[in-house]
Amino acid sequence: MVSFREAARRVVAEGIERTMSHQRVSQLSREDPEFPPVAEVGRSKVVDWRLAAPYFRKRRKRQGKRSDLERGE
Repeated sequence: MVSFREAARRVVAEGIERTMSHQRVSQLSREDPEFPPVAEVGRSKVVDWRLAAPYFRKRRKRQGKRSDLERGE
């Protein structure tokens, strides 16, 4: 089991993503139903890295949509 902060560090260290923050890991855990089960240890949330690593490797990456380029008509 690893904390969200450690999961983010491992995602970058293993070359899965160029950057990853613990806030993004937390957001994915809340919003993506495919995210592995999360447990709480004290005030921290943790995830089993053996399940999280394959999740991050197969996760479809979506670029953000730039709303500042849209024309308001």
